[in-house]
Amino acid sequence: MPRPCSPRRAVALAALALLAGCATTAAPPQPAVPVPEAWGEPAASGRGEVPLDWWRAFGAEELAALVAEAIAGSPDLAVAGERVRQAEAQVRVAGASLFPTLDLGIGSVRRDTRPDAGPAIQVDTTNASISASYEVDLWGRLASGARAAEASLAASRYDLEGARLTLVAGVATGYFDLLSLRGRIVLARENVATAERVLALVEARVRNGAASPLDLVRQRAATAAQRAAIPTLELQERQTLAALAILVGRPPAAFAVQADSVEGLALPAVAPGLPAELLVRRPDLAAAEAQLLAANADLAAARAALLPSVTLNASAGLASGALLAFGNAATITTAAAALAQPIFDAGRRSAQVDAAAARERELVETYRRAILAALADVENALAATGRNAQAEALQREVRTQAAEALRLAEIRYRAGADDLLVVLDAQRTLFQAQDQLAQARRARLQTAVSTYRALGGGWTLPAAAPRVGAR
Repeated sequence: MPRPCSPRRAVALAALALLAGCATTAAPPQPAVPVPEAWGEPAASGRGEVPLDWWRAFGAEELAALVAEAIAGSPDLAVAGERVRQAEAQVRVAGASLFPTLDLGIGSVRRDTRPDAGPAIQVDTTNASISASYEVDLWGRLASGARAAEASLAASRYDLEGARLTLVAGVATGYFDLLSLRGRIVLARENVATAERVLALVEARVRNGAASPLDLVRQRAATAAQRAAIPTLELQERQTLAALAILVGRPPAAFAVQADSVEGLALPAVAPGLPAELLVRRPDLAAAEAQLLAANADLAAARAALLPSVTLNASAGLASGALLAFGNAATITTAAAALAQPIFDAGRRSAQVDAAAARERELVETYRRAILAALADVENALAATGRNAQAEALQREVRTQAAEALRLAEIRYRAGADDLLVVLDAQRTLFQAQDQLAQARRARLQTAVSTYRALGGGWTLPAAAPRVGAR
């Protein structure tokens, strides 16, 4: 009879198993990205706390309503939510492998044997059994699989947050584009009215013999060109409205937006905070980190698959020589332990380790690239914020001077001091200045949206979330 395992031997075996498990796992390498201490572009001062409902800072209640409707009805967001549920199910699947499995079996068989000579032999059997199987996770293979599933679930949740941020930014951008186009259409119609006013002046001068028919043709062409610009803008408006309807989750035919101009919208000043804070404020960076953690766990599981596996099996049941009955049943119990060590698989398990290691290195570089891209997003947004503000101010001055130039050109043309070419040039300059000013205002609104999005839209990594380098 074998001796029972002494406490000292049990502790030694447990320590050996723990060391072997640690040999298959290691923290994933951290991406080598030097994060600057401050942004290279000037920015608004402050702690950089972005509110979760940052879109309300623009002062448009209609935009807030559209965002709420989009979050509730967007197909893209629903798809991301279903992916989270799939990942949650995979966590339950992986976690179940850490526990024993129990199976219940009941069967009844009648067997008739008819030999060539002699009477037929009939054998009836009925049995019922319950069996248990449990794999001892000595090397952490099953635990690593569960850890990979949990990291993948975290990545799916971060992807959902990223999809929500992308959706809200898309709704805000589409809304501002739509209002900008409507404002440009109004300007285009005002420009047509201005061109028609000059056309009336030219017609009067031609009737009085003070101008040539060539002037009349030129001004008619300029007026027609202004009219021709309106249908193109109206088409862009309809297309933008349809795209916004899709983001919101509604059919374009039944969708309408009431506002018609970007005038009156607020331009919030966004404080970016410190560059190091960006690593815990963007869901796409958190997702990339979680994917790296999942790959690291997959690598640990692949390494553990090279080591022996220990499986414990036990069963208990009843067996009877009757059909569908347990009269005079016999009790049967079994217990077994099995040790399996891979000997030859043509290098399949080693290749799986190599593939998992390469996948981990790939995701390290993917994470590094995501960090660099995030830093660049914020720098670009900050650079655009200041420069777009300067561009709008300068363009507003251009518009003011162009309007004055057209007024003086009309006066001089009416007095016969200049020809129509001066008026035509002044018209063209004013029309372009007005349109470019409208686009400059839209660019500032889009830049504010880009800044909020680059900073993570107010999202923050949960304090309990696993991190690269933390064990």
